[in-house]
Amino acid sequence: MSTLLAAPARITAEPDGRGGTALPVLVTGGPLAPRRTRGEGAAAHVVLVGSMAAPLGGDRLAVHTEVRPGARLKVTSAAATISLPGPGPARYDVDLTVGEGAWLDWLPEPVVAATGSHLLLHTRITLAAGARLRYREEQVLGRHHDWARGSAPGRLTSRLTVRRAGRLLLDQQTDLGAGAPGWDGPAVLAGHRASGQLLTVGHTPGPGPAPTDGAALLVLPGEAAVLLTAVAPDALALRRALSLRP
Repeated sequence: MSTLLAAPARITAEPDGRGGTALPVLVTGGPLAPRRTRGEGAAAHVVLVGSMAAPLGGDRLAVHTEVRPGARLKVTSAAATISLPGPGPARYDVDLTVGEGAWLDWLPEPVVAATGSHLLLHTRITLAAGARLRYREEQVLGRHHDWARGSAPGRLTSRLTVRRAGRLLLDQQTDLGAGAPGWDGPAVLAGHRASGQLLTVGHTPGPGPAPTDGAALLVLPGEAAVLLTAVAPDALALRRALSLRP
């Protein structure tokens, strides 16, 4: 049975007045439970924990995160998000708002499309002037045993929309996996199983190593906005490719 989400998971971070970051709002939504853990320095750290298997086909999940001016927040997840088959596509909406002078590191574990599943993922990021962001997105087509038995992977349709100071910075969509046109061709994944990107905004570029094979750096309009994209044979190789910090 699908789980239709009545309300999103919510995370709100704000300065605590003592040089750190408080979390006045941590609200569970459906199977998504945000939990505070030990942070570093002035930053708070929240881990998203899945309380049940989700998303199943037909589910609708959402998480809304607000980092208020001057706060610093890191969000990770306890495990990969595995999209499972069910009656129709599942939907996962992620809304991130970062205020002036605030920092957000959004670094979840991968999204995995199991055989027979279809996940519609839309991430909307709203940045104020002077906001800083590190956003990592990793997508893996099929679980290991799906490939071992020769099953087709699931499908991931993902859109990322980023606005900075009221202006559109990035709006892109990918459609990968069984049923998506041309997804495994030479212009898209070319036989790879994993795809991802690392978006940094407001961080001064460092020298860093050159991108690896299958990775590319794109400088976006505005000050200090860089997108690193990569394809790889598996999740481990993808994480290594996205370890570059532009």
